Amino acid sequence: MTSDTLRKILVAGAAVAALSVGACKKPEAPAASEAAASEAAAAASDAGMAASAAMAASSAAADASAAATTAPAKQ
Repeated sequence: MTSDTLRKILVAGAAVAALSVGACKKPEAPAASEAAASEAAAAASDAGMAASAAMAASSAAADASAAATTAPAKQ
């Protein structure tokens, strides 16, 4: 056998091994990715609600501050 023939056999063996590994690989469970997406959406929703509450608190504090500066001082 020449080195050319041995090289062809080696390449063919590597190709068969790659196809075998590719065919036997288990796909990722779709339920796990759906659960992760659902958790991410819930976290984003919670973050949005927290940001909204923070904006409302900031607005209330600004209104209270404005009211305190315009109110007449007690004597």
